[in-house]
Amino acid sequence: MSEADDGTMEHVSNQWNYLFDMDGVLVREEHLVPGADELIAELRENQTPFMVLTNNSIYTPRDLRARLLNMRLDIPEEAIWTSALATAQFLQTQRPGGSAYVVGESGLTTALHNAGYVITERDPDYVVLGETRTYSFEAITRAIRLVRNGARFIATNPDETGPSAEGPLPATGAVAALIEKATGRRPYFVGKPNPLMMRSALRRMGAHSENTLMVGDRMDTDVLSGLEAGLQTVLVLSGISERETAEQFPYRPTRVIDSVKALVGASQDPFHQA
Repeated sequence: MSEADDGTMEHVSNQWNYLFDMDGVLVREEHLVPGADELIAELRENQTPFMVLTNNSIYTPRDLRARLLNMRLDIPEEAIWTSALATAQFLQTQRPGGSAYVVGESGLTTALHNAGYVITERDPDYVVLGETRTYSFEAITRAIRLVRNGARFIATNPDETGPSAEGPLPATGAVAALIEKATGRRPYFVGKPNPLMMRSALRRMGAHSENTLMVGDRMDTDVLSGLEAGLQTVLVLSGISERETAEQFPYRPTRVIDSVKALVGASQDPFHQA
């Protein structure tokens, strides 16, 4: 990047790389966001590096690939990066071959097993909290007791609510707050907006932050994590944000667009506005 005469930053790059949030950006519930399939096809045709990121730790990348294929989005399994994978990678670097008590679904337990972790209820190194649609009082109680007895508290992501056809659902951040209140121990959140998740995705792509865009629908996770990881950011209005949303925060995205359809045909020059 270089500075223009008016003090703004000019975006100069021979090749842009893309990080996409999934829900609200490429798909919305079980429906394709118009233009998402065209954009992904364009990126693949141009051999533009990209990855799809999600804070949802319920599903494995294989599960998510199948879900996206049902909506005509052909995303390679290796191009899907979840908060569960980021959490497993983080724990493997912190305490290789450790143990964890897990409150979560197969996306999280599979990632931890693949990282060499043992899942146990007996004196674990960590309590790891992830997304699930079946939080049980018994599991949360066990997690509280283990944390009070010295287990380190990790959570995949801080989202307090998640979407559903019937309305918002309590998510990992809300349950983490319950456990924190009962134990006095604050969890370490690995997923967005922690820039760890972005940096690990960049390493997998072999990309540099200066030539990478984060495209998301949330200011408090997508845009913030992109900003803190040194990326350019694009806020789309096809998810939870409205155009006025960006004005409520002390930081701004690089660009605001209605949806990813605005990038179709312009993915190599995403900051050109006709």
